[in-house]
Amino acid sequence: MMKPAKKIPRRKPRAVAKGPRAEAKFRDLQKQFKAKVSTLLEINRILNSSLEAKTVRKRAMEAVVKLLSCETGSLYLIDEQRGELYFEVALGERADTIKEIRLKIGEGVAGWVAQTGESALIADTEKDPRWARNFDKKSKFHTRNMVTVPVRSKGKIIGVLQALNKLAGKVFDREDLKLMQSLSDQVAIALDNAFLYEDQRRTFFQTAEALALAIEKRDIYTGGHTKRVRDYSVAIGEEMELTGEEREKLELAAILHDIGKIGIEDRILRKPGKLDDEEFAQMRSHAEQGWEILSHIKSLEGVSPGTRYHHERMDGKGYPLKLTGSQIPLLARIIAVADTWDAMTSDRPYRSALEESRALEELWQNRHKQFAPEAVEAFCRAFKKNKIYTQHRLKGAPVPEPTQAFLTSLLNPHTLEEQTGQKGGR
Repeated sequence: MMKPAKKIPRRKPRAVAKGPRAEAKFRDLQKQFKAKVSTLLEINRILNSSLEAKTVRKRAMEAVVKLLSCETGSLYLIDEQRGELYFEVALGERADTIKEIRLKIGEGVAGWVAQTGESALIADTEKDPRWARNFDKKSKFHTRNMVTVPVRSKGKIIGVLQALNKLAGKVFDREDLKLMQSLSDQVAIALDNAFLYEDQRRTFFQTAEALALAIEKRDIYTGGHTKRVRDYSVAIGEEMELTGEEREKLELAAILHDIGKIGIEDRILRKPGKLDDEEFAQMRSHAEQGWEILSHIKSLEGVSPGTRYHHERMDGKGYPLKLTGSQIPLLARIIAVADTWDAMTSDRPYRSALEESRALEELWQNRHKQFAPEAVEAFCRAFKKNKIYTQHRLKGAPVPEPTQAFLTSLLNPHTLEEQTGQKGGR
């Protein structure tokens, strides 16, 4: 006969604290939880919204500071060749100073995390033997507490994520550590995507440069032309404060601006004298031929207008479509100035290169007629900063004094107002 089952006494439920204070605390905790979840979702959105590596990583660090309520945060990457950690992103008032400092693998808390792959939650840095005190001396930043986690990609440590100095006199806790570990996973994905994109981008640009160089080799009179036009165009774009995406398109368009010459006969490309009307007509066709070639590459839709229209003029007397003013795409307006500068300051079989001051005057006098005034003025600003060079004056070489004086007079605000009656713009 079976014994009756023993009765297990039922536990009384724990008393739940009630009252205004308890409810207020619960609401506060609920609010904090929702805020953290919201920030995590926002970080995820940011990290997957762009392939611009620096922008993504900086915003991610800003989110770390916000999420963990700390004074500053930083992202180290590993320099495998030197066996060091360097700051890829650092936030806060002393970010520029901090970013100059490097740590050996194993040095300091960050170096220890990179070496061991373990996280570090430190309530008081002064009491932790791993803390590199000389770091604060160099950066003039006082570190009280921190949470540091490794950033892993495909099982390999590629960096270290760190949050410093919890606000309101608090210290980081286990919950903060979990949040940082979660963030490091997302940052690793962002870094992977960014590195992959950068590799693909570099390969694409190198392929474009190789193709442009192959075409340039056919024309014995234009050695180095593509590189110079690219450099000038990028310098103009920087002065016009183009976005990162616009500058990338501009650089690629400048590299490929003469791609259509692949369809021009050698007898014309290599002719030592001036071209006759029929030959010139064929040479002019390179803009349309380049457009036709690039139109088959969907990813170059935003680039090809820069190559197709870089021989258009503001007054409508250019080619291939006789566009005027703002009808000409911005990239083409910029490349037109860069291309013409290089043509004027380079030797040709039928003439010698113009003096730099004479070429500058030609650009300046033909604003509004042939060239976009904002592009010419940006070119002159870049020239004054020594970003512009020529076939005969190497990159970085000083600009002759007479040319500098002439340029200064052109960029005088009164000169701009008197000669143009307007300010340049995009």
